Amino acid sequence: MNRNDTITTDVLTVGETMVMVTPQAGGRLDAESSFVLRPGGAESNVAALLAELGHRTHWAGALGTDRLGDIVTTVLSGHGVDTSLVRRDPGRPTGVYFKDPTPHGTEVAYYRADSAATGVDTADLETWTRAAPRLVHLSGVLPALSPSCSDLTRRMVFDRPWDKTPVSFDVNHRPVLWQRMSDARTDPHRQAADTLLDLAQHCDIVFVGRDEAAELWGTTDAESVRTLIDKPEHLVVKDAAVEAVSFTGTGTARVPSRRVHVVDPVGAGDAFAAGWLSGWLHGQDEILRLRLGHYAAAQVLASASDLATLPPAHEVIALLEDEDTSNSQVST
Repeated sequence: MNRNDTITTDVLTVGETMVMVTPQAGGRLDAESSFVLRPGGAESNVAALLAELGHRTHWAGALGTDRLGDIVTTVLSGHGVDTSLVRRDPGRPTGVYFKDPTPHGTEVAYYRADSAATGVDTADLETWTRAAPRLVHLSGVLPALSPSCSDLTRRMVFDRPWDKTPVSFDVNHRPVLWQRMSDARTDPHRQAADTLLDLAQHCDIVFVGRDEAAELWGTTDAESVRTLIDKPEHLVVKDAAVEAVSFTGTGTARVPSRRVHVVDPVGAGDAFAAGWLSGWLHGQDEILRLRLGHYAAAQVLASASDLATLPPAHEVIALLEDEDTSNSQVST
């Protein structure tokens, strides 16, 4: 492909992807464990799950020129994600994180300092704007990685290098990242709250957990989140095992969460975003978008991986259309 050729795609996601190291068969992280290596990153998770649902997706970011970087591109390509926009950095390694499933929940240890992903900057846009996506998807992880990543995120959200292409944003608050990036004169919580709110207000589609919104901004329910984040065309507030609520300019839709046996909660939010965005790409109504989000999240919750094998979206839509929707609500 010529370097200047335009790349047509449904969704371009931009962000950090590391190698996830997790014990096999639900074991603990110890000296006797056998491990599986898989990609782990909010934006590439969304790209992979959207590809599983039948959409053409690209993930853009940076990896080291190491074997771990090869694992990321190979596995994502296996899920159907195009990784041709990924920059390989010979001077920085691919980040790694370890999952330790415990009886009280999954604990995670990250090793991402000075990784290739922390070195992305606005210069990378020269390559990435070759893409002509229907949608760009970002998350709040990227601006917390480094000052250059923060500048890049703001450029993508405020300057819109893809012109009128809608931008989707998952708040994805990670307090530890903000603590590491802040200096002694900066309150990391205030920096995160102000930055993430500013970014959310300038995006077209926003996903946020009710709990993380409460932690960041002191909101109490989905309606108070909408009062605060009032500019996006679509705001989706996820309330874990309770419900998801979607706000638009014409009304509010709410759908209860699906009942599922939870194996590992990590990645469920990314799966929800992928399901909802698939419904948006297919032009489905708000109720079905929320139900698609719940469906995709349930598949990941029941898996030890951040990803899951999903049928094409049209098959999921047909399945959901046959289910009872009496507990879903729409108001104007």
